[in-house]
Amino acid sequence: MRTSWRIGSLFGIEIRIDSSWIIIFTFVTWALSSVYFPNRFPGWPQWQYWIIGVVTSLLFFASVLGHELTHSLVAMRQGEEVRSITLFILGGVAELKGEPESPFKEFSMAFVGPLSSMIIALFFWALSLIFRDLNQPLWALTRYLGLINLIIGIFNLIPGFPMDGGRVLRAIIWKVTGNLRRSTRIASVAGQTIAFLFIMFGIFLIFSRAIFNGLWMVFIGWFIHSAAARGYKQVVMKDMLKDIRARDLMNREFETVSRDLPLQELIDEHILKRRQRAFLVFDRNQLDGIICLDDVKAVPRGKWTTTRVGEIMTPKEKLETVFPEDDGTSVLAKLTGKNVNQVPVVRGEKVEGILCRSDVLELLQLRAELGV
Repeated sequence: MRTSWRIGSLFGIEIRIDSSWIIIFTFVTWALSSVYFPNRFPGWPQWQYWIIGVVTSLLFFASVLGHELTHSLVAMRQGEEVRSITLFILGGVAELKGEPESPFKEFSMAFVGPLSSMIIALFFWALSLIFRDLNQPLWALTRYLGLINLIIGIFNLIPGFPMDGGRVLRAIIWKVTGNLRRSTRIASVAGQTIAFLFIMFGIFLIFSRAIFNGLWMVFIGWFIHSAAARGYKQVVMKDMLKDIRARDLMNREFETVSRDLPLQELIDEHILKRRQRAFLVFDRNQLDGIICLDDVKAVPRGKWTTTRVGEIMTPKEKLETVFPEDDGTSVLAKLTGKNVNQVPVVRGEKVEGILCRSDVLELLQLRAELGV
C-alpha cells in the first residue's frame, strides 16, 4: 500500500513525498554518481562523484517541486484551493480541490508549468557558464540541471492529457466547445494515443537491445495511459455528482448505540442481526462518535466481552462530517481523502443521517449504466 509523508509547507501548501519517490531518488543518485558523471568527467575522487550526485538529485527534485509550485501559485491567485503537492516516482502532482472553473484558468495554470521549467533551465545554464572555467564539478552539476529542466519543460508540452500540454489542449477545446467533459475526453484520447506510441517505441528499443531505455519508455507510456484514462473518469464522476447533495444520498433511518454497550453485544445484536458495518454512538442524545467493523476487528476475540464501544470508537472530535447541502463531489472527496467509508450528515448539533461510500459508488454505477 502506497503512503506519503509530509515534509513541510510552502506558501501555505502542504508538501509531501510519496513512497515511490524514494525509489526514483535512489536510482537517479546512483545513475548520476556511478554512470553519468564518471563517464563524462573521469578522474574525480569517488567521494566527489557521490556528493555531486546527491546534490544534483536534490536540486533536480527541487526543480520538479518548483514546477508544481508555479501551477499551485497561479491556481491560488485565481481563487482555487490547493491542498498539497506530492513528489512521486515520475515527478510531482498538485492536488486541487476541484477542476478549474474556466478555460482561461485551465490554460494559464497548465502553461506556466513548462514555462517555469524552461526558466529554471535558463537559470542553471547561466550558472554553468559562470562555473565552466572556475569549478568543473559545479559546472557539471549546473550543466546537467539546465539540460534536464529543458527536457522536462519540452516533455510537459506534449499535447496529451494529463501532461501540461494536454491540459492546454483541453483548455482550447473547452473554449471552442464550451463542454469540459467532451474536451477532457478528446485530450484523454490524445494522451492515450501518445502513451501507445511511447510503449511501441519502448518495445522497439527492447528488441534493438537497448533494454533499459526501452523498459523506461514502456513504463512512461503505461503511466501516461493510466493517468489519462483516470483523469477522464474523474471528470465524468465529478460531472455526475455535481448536482447531487448529501441529503439525497444519506440514510435517515440510521441505528445508534451507547458508548457503554459491550462489544460482544454490539456484534451479536447489531452487526450480525442488522448486517450493518457502522453505527453512530450517542450519549445523552448527542453524537459521541462512530464505531465501524474495522474497529471491532482490531480487538482480540478474548476481549469482546470486557471491551465497551466507547473505548474503541472514533470520537466526535476526530470525525469527518458533511452538511446536507454539500455536493456529491465534496462528499466523495472527504470519504476518499480520509480513507473512511461513512460520514455523519449534520446540521448544527443535529445528526440528520449517515452517508456511506457505497451509496455514492452505487449512484455512480447506476448513472453510468443509464448514460446520464
